[in-house]
Amino acid sequence: MPMLLKGSCSCGAIHFEVQSHTPVPYQYCYCSICRKQQGGGGYAINLAGISETLKVKGERHLGLYRATICDEERPTPEVSTGERRFCRECGSALWLYDPTWPELVHPFASAIDTDLPPAPQRVHLMLKYKASWVEPDIRPGDLTFEIYPEESIAGWHRKHKLWVD
Repeated sequence: MPMLLKGSCSCGAIHFEVQSHTPVPYQYCYCSICRKQQGGGGYAINLAGISETLKVKGERHLGLYRATICDEERPTPEVSTGERRFCRECGSALWLYDPTWPELVHPFASAIDTDLPPAPQRVHLMLKYKASWVEPDIRPGDLTFEIYPEESIAGWHRKHKLWVD
């Protein structure tokens, strides 16, 4: 059975839970959207959950943010398909849902209250977009990518025998 992840916002207005086959927080995203919406150490850590299992208490407090993307690949601003959910009361970033992959929801590890398994290796992605003040803590065995790795969250978990049935 997948692992049950329970999460909440800082003020307690929102509590949620979602089941996950891939509960190890190993991907550090340095894109400006994650970094600015999440805060933290200049990166965000995203997990993957099964979207049909997402249950939310306090839904009336949920806000929705869809980022505008504009960079050298997309010089004309374009609204992201990703729906970033946050608490309208305290601003806590909670999860990302993208209808491009309707079976998944991506809770931010920072919003999860359940103890998460430690990662045997970390993947640093979107380093091309990190802030100049960020000094990534890249350890021996960590992988780094200027943009995205080819390996999926599910693929990484399976390869490391961390997939939870």
